[in-house]
Amino acid sequence: MYLSSVRLDLNALSRAELFDVLDGGAYTAHQLLWRLFPDIPKGERPFIFRQEMEEDANGKSAGLPRFYVGSNRPLEPVEGFDVQCKPFDPQLARGERLAFRLRANPTVAKPAGEGRRSHRADVLMDARYPFSKGERTSQACVEAMDAAARHWLDERAESLGFSLPVKPEVGAYRQHALVKKDGGQPIRYSSVDYEGLLEVADPERLRETLRDGIGRAKAFGCGLLLLRRVPE
Repeated sequence: MYLSSVRLDLNALSRAELFDVLDGGAYTAHQLLWRLFPDIPKGERPFIFRQEMEEDANGKSAGLPRFYVGSNRPLEPVEGFDVQCKPFDPQLARGERLAFRLRANPTVAKPAGEGRRSHRADVLMDARYPFSKGERTSQACVEAMDAAARHWLDERAESLGFSLPVKPEVGAYRQHALVKKDGGQPIRYSSVDYEGLLEVADPERLRETLRDGIGRAKAFGCGLLLLRRVPE
C-alpha cells in the first residue's frame, strides 16, 4: 500500500474544476485524482482518498485543497500535481493504541417489505426521524444522531480489526448531492467525520481495513482511515 499527500496547482484547473474543488466537490476531485493512475483497467479502483482544506500557522483555513490518498500502487507524476508518495506498511501490535481520523458514509440496510429489496438508509437521518420538526435542532436530537453515528462504527470495529476504548468525537455531518454531467438524478450521500483513539485487536485485519477503507461512498472521499501513533 502507498499513502500520498497531493496538492493541486489551481492555475492548471479549468474554471469549473476550480470552483468545484474549492467547494469540496468530491466527484471532480475523484476525476482529477484518476489522472495520477494512468492505464488502469476499466472497473478497477486503485485508490481511496480524503479531501481537506489546508490551514495556516494560526489554524485558520488557507483555502487550498489537500488530498490524502491510499492506493495499491504508487502515483504517477503528472504536471499540475504536487505529490508526496511513500510506501505505507505500518507495523501494528495487538493492544496498541493509535489516534485515528475517518470520514465515513454511515448507512444501514432497511427492509422494504415482503418481496421487495432492502434499501440503504442514512444512519443519522434515521435517528433524527422520530423527532418532530420543531425538535430536530434540539440537544436531544443532536445527541441521538451522534450516538447513532458512534454505534455504527462501534458495531463494525471488531470486523475491521480494532476496538474503540473511548467514545470517538463525531462532527462535520454533511449531506451531498453530486450532479451528473448527463443531467441524470444527482448522487446523494452523507458523510461524518470521526476522530479518536482505537486499540488494535487484529493487526492483519486492520491492515486490510487501511487498504480497503470503511463503509460506502469510497469514490466520493469516504472510507480512508488515517492513523498516527500516540506519544507515550
